[in-house]
Amino acid sequence: MTARNWQWLALAGYFGTFILILAWYGWLSPPVRLPAYLALLALGTPLLFPLRGLLHGRPYTYAWSLFLALGYATHACIELYSTPSDRGLAALELALVVLWYVGATGYVRQTRSPKKTS
Repeated sequence: MTARNWQWLALAGYFGTFILILAWYGWLSPPVRLPAYLALLALGTPLLFPLRGLLHGRPYTYAWSLFLALGYATHACIELYSTPSDRGLAALELALVVLWYVGATGYVRQTRSPKKTS
């Protein structure tokens, strides 16, 4: 696969995760114990940090966004275990995060600079 294909895969997972979080906590299953805007703020805002670097294809941003992806994978696993009514959404989130993770890892590997030998 080319670096461009890996990039598209990562972006599909990233934007899919972003859209799912907005839909999940905004309309599909808003939280009961706290206002929906607070959940959207807490879960949606971190996804905005790597946006510019991902769109510009910066390998460093793809690499550090993997740490962010791990947080969303953890969120998905917790929701899978603890909230039976949202298991489908949590499984979809986990699948999208895995797509993001695999795509970003492949992109970073394809675009890294070769090692210098002296």
